[in-house]
Amino acid sequence: MAAKTTLNAKNLESLGAPRLAELLVEISMGSAAHKRRLRMELAGNHGSAEVAREVRKRLASIARARTLINWRKVKALKSDLETQRKTITETVAADDPQEAFELIWQFLALANSIFERSSDSSSSLIESFHQACEDAAAIAASTKIASNVLAEKVFKAVQDDGYGQYDNLIAAMAPALGKDGLDCLKTLFVQWSKEPKDKPAEDKREIIGWGSVGPLYEDEIADTQRDLTVRIALQEIADAQGDVDAYIAQQSEKTRKMPMIAADVANRLVSAGRAKEALEVLNGVDTTGQADRPFEWQLARVETLEALGRAEEAQSYRWTCFEQSLHGEHLKAFLKRLPDFDDLEAEEKAFAYAQAFPDVHQALAFFLNWPAPAEAAKLVMRRKAELDGNLYELMPPAAEALAEKHPLAATILLRSMIDFALDSGRSSRYKHAARHLADCASLAPHINDFGNTRPHDIYVAELKRRHGKRHGFWSLVT
Repeated sequence: MAAKTTLNAKNLESLGAPRLAELLVEISMGSAAHKRRLRMELAGNHGSAEVAREVRKRLASIARARTLINWRKVKALKSDLETQRKTITETVAADDPQEAFELIWQFLALANSIFERSSDSSSSLIESFHQACEDAAAIAASTKIASNVLAEKVFKAVQDDGYGQYDNLIAAMAPALGKDGLDCLKTLFVQWSKEPKDKPAEDKREIIGWGSVGPLYEDEIADTQRDLTVRIALQEIADAQGDVDAYIAQQSEKTRKMPMIAADVANRLVSAGRAKEALEVLNGVDTTGQADRPFEWQLARVETLEALGRAEEAQSYRWTCFEQSLHGEHLKAFLKRLPDFDDLEAEEKAFAYAQAFPDVHQALAFFLNWPAPAEAAKLVMRRKAELDGNLYELMPPAAEALAEKHPLAATILLRSMIDFALDSGRSSRYKHAARHLADCASLAPHINDFGNTRPHDIYVAELKRRHGKRHGFWSLVT
């Protein structure tokens, strides 16, 4: 049973409403966020109209703000935005969808003013606006707003998508827009694309940067951005309408030959039951300067072959792709289509192939991701001379993954990073190298047989002999 002083709802109820009210007022002193929350709760007692009024006031206040939003303030602003967004969708929308619709658009309109003065590298703020786009679509579906009016709002929003806040708006709004709304939206973008572009006199053009071919003019960047916005919007509308040909029409002949674009087009053609055309698109790509075709293209080809009823060819291609890249998804798909027990034999064959793969680091990443830690340890032991301790994005997680059951392999990985840091004199990595050496010391008692690998004390002695003058490193070793 919880103690009477434990903070929970039941115990707090025993204080009584008057005392709780006093405490809430006291706690909210000095906290604008707490005060806003309390005012919102009080407004709720007077109906959704009063809540909407409070939300509108708060959104207007955020819009007027001009102070810089540094990383320390992002969390508080995120919380504030989420409070307003959820109040709109969960409280106002339930009682007055039309009012909620206007409020959610007022919320979305905050984006530019916020991103102009913020430095949110975590992207947490943009997530609130992307969710608000979904909310706006859900609310729109419950209102009686005319499809052409909704299309106009979406069009104007996407025109001003300077920070990507409306990236998912068209896809989200498609159900609410319906056929007529999507047709109207398409017309608006087509008309915009045909409007003449303003080009200032040569002496009035503003240079905003320099590229490899000369100056970058503001008007040219704006024109390019407009063209890109129109093209992406028409692609999204085509997807919403299930119009593959309209999607393809937005791709130039040159871009259709790019592997990633070809894969996108092929996937849509396959979904539309046009697998033969999809294969032609995939076969028409330009691979000049590319050693391998990207995974997405390979996957699209496999799906296309399956759709054409060429399952054996698809299976053979999966194995070929695995041999080229050691991409685990290809192998998983290959094994999934094999009869029972045949998959075990094929997996062993794949592991043997990976053990001898030319790029030891690619093989190590494959075994770790599969996961097959025993195979990863075996690889490290066999090919330790090939390990590159400079691959800091791979080696630490690999060592951590192997430490418990394969301490010797983990030690070899840690030593590769230590050796690289000291051999190359990377003083910025000395603190990491010192930590890795401490980890090696912790692992040493768990290694029963070092084999042809030097025991820990001998390794440390060798380090001191070779790098005894790296005082910056040794000062960090405990």
